[in-house]
Amino acid sequence: MPRPNLPIAQPERVMAAKPQPFLVLILCVALGAFICLVFGRAFHYPFINFDDQGYVYGNPEIAAGVTLSGFQWTLTHAHMGNWHPLTSISHMLDCQFHGLDAGGHHLTNILLHTGAAVLLFLALLKMTGALWRCAFVAAVFAIHPLRVESVAWIAERKDVLSGLFFMLTLLAYAGYARRPSITRYLMVLLALCLGLLSKPMLVSVPLVLLLLDYWPLGRIVDSATLRRLAGEKIPLLAVSAASIAATLVAQKTALGSMEDLPLSWRLQNAVVSYAIYLRQTLWPESLAVFYPHTDGRLALWKLIITAAFLILLTALAWLFRKRHPYLLTGWMWFGIMLVPVIGIVQVGQQGHADRYTYLPQIGLLLASTWLVSELALSLRYSRQILAVGAAGVITALAWSAWSQLSFWRDSESLWTRALAVTSNNDFAHANLADLLLRSGRVDEAMAHCQEALRIRPRNADAENNLGLALWQSKQPAMAVSHFERSLALNPHHFNAEGNLAWALATAPDASLRNGDRAIELVRDVIGQAEHENPMVLRTLGAAYAEAGQFSKAIETAEQALQLAGAEQNSALADDLKLNIANYRQNLPLRDVSVSESTAIPKSLARPPE
Repeated sequence: MPRPNLPIAQPERVMAAKPQPFLVLILCVALGAFICLVFGRAFHYPFINFDDQGYVYGNPEIAAGVTLSGFQWTLTHAHMGNWHPLTSISHMLDCQFHGLDAGGHHLTNILLHTGAAVLLFLALLKMTGALWRCAFVAAVFAIHPLRVESVAWIAERKDVLSGLFFMLTLLAYAGYARRPSITRYLMVLLALCLGLLSKPMLVSVPLVLLLLDYWPLGRIVDSATLRRLAGEKIPLLAVSAASIAATLVAQKTALGSMEDLPLSWRLQNAVVSYAIYLRQTLWPESLAVFYPHTDGRLALWKLIITAAFLILLTALAWLFRKRHPYLLTGWMWFGIMLVPVIGIVQVGQQGHADRYTYLPQIGLLLASTWLVSELALSLRYSRQILAVGAAGVITALAWSAWSQLSFWRDSESLWTRALAVTSNNDFAHANLADLLLRSGRVDEAMAHCQEALRIRPRNADAENNLGLALWQSKQPAMAVSHFERSLALNPHHFNAEGNLAWALATAPDASLRNGDRAIELVRDVIGQAEHENPMVLRTLGAAYAEAGQFSKAIETAEQALQLAGAEQNSALADDLKLNIANYRQNLPLRDVSVSESTAIPKSLARPPE
């Protein structure tokens, strides 16, 4: 492995004085206290009906806490379409110590984010020596409104956990760059590996470290050293490549119904997203949990102007690289770190997401902070002006983050906010409908489903939720047709497949029932699911009973009963006991109530109070 022992050119202006350790400690404590002040309210917030179920309370391997079988599961299974075993283990630890009390899970997110912000401050300080600039960058990173999604959303544990290890990677690399050694290099490699095991977005870190070699570390002095330093990153690139491979395998069934978007649409959306992230950094308003994809709707002239603007910024960063080298490092940091999530490979249905800025935005903060500070040096009373300006920026961002956090107080507020600040958001309509169904507000749910389908007729979630609404409205024939439609739109959407199986097994109308097909559908769900689920097994038992296979129905229902007991789901356990009693008398189930008694986790697994 290359071990270049190169001179480290330090910027004279920022390395003139070494900051006092006590002052550094005070700033670290103040930064942590500020984060708790801004985000502390999240400790009282519940889980939300968007991914929290799959990541925590609806996943038996996670909800059971730390177990040997659960640990093995994290290493051998994808978790919500991703392979990030450290993130899964962190959720297990939360369940071990806090159970399904959402407050404890929120607390962990806040603490991890605090650790990431403090480590960012220390890493930048070690690389530049510019105490107040580094403190400002860390403070803005910590309390920017775009951080709310990563911190307040329990399912985004992967952001704050990988962020913590990313900052550790930077800190370790700063030490290695000053005094290269095998031991220090291995510390960098270890920190990166841990980050990749938390979230694969860190695959671009080796390139970011090469940018830091240029500025502020000053290790790149000519083309020869550039080649040597690039070779130095080969082991880091190797672990990044391994993470990419694991991610592609894990996400093969997580690309969603949007994976067939034309490449031209995805490229347009990528260009627009870069500009949106820039705008949100400067003016973070109208933030939402979900932004719909542009679907190629952007006018050509707007796309050309946006692309030209981005090219201009890149050109300026390159032209001024000698006088202001931080511009090139900061701008390229931002651009490179966004590549894995910019949407060229479409995963999910979102056009862009606040959480994707968690680490890329640091590059923009570095470039802008250093530029403004240097430009202000020519002004009279520059220190006072910068101090007042920095205080004003931080105060405004903290207030904005505080306000944005209020929309995460519950799922209904979250989706209502998304609908208020976005347009044509079929995804938000469908998820609000899902929430309303759980609350028994069937008519409202049906209206949101219909609006979602008006916006995007091929929305499989909306079709499934509309089927549930019709099932609860005692219109089973129409419900079945919408379950069928949902399954046709997305053959991998488990909720529709399981709901259809339940309807075919338990419908009061004999013309709708088909036990054999119900068995086939549920077996497909079980074969593709990440873990066993008592509701799915309950459906399989009902399907066996409808097909006249009562011994299998009893056996399957008893398995479901054991799982329900382990999850402390007493209502489901009582239902299963009644089911088993029916099967012992060779009686199939009939959902005569045609109510919310469906077999699907999304429809039944409610967030813990």
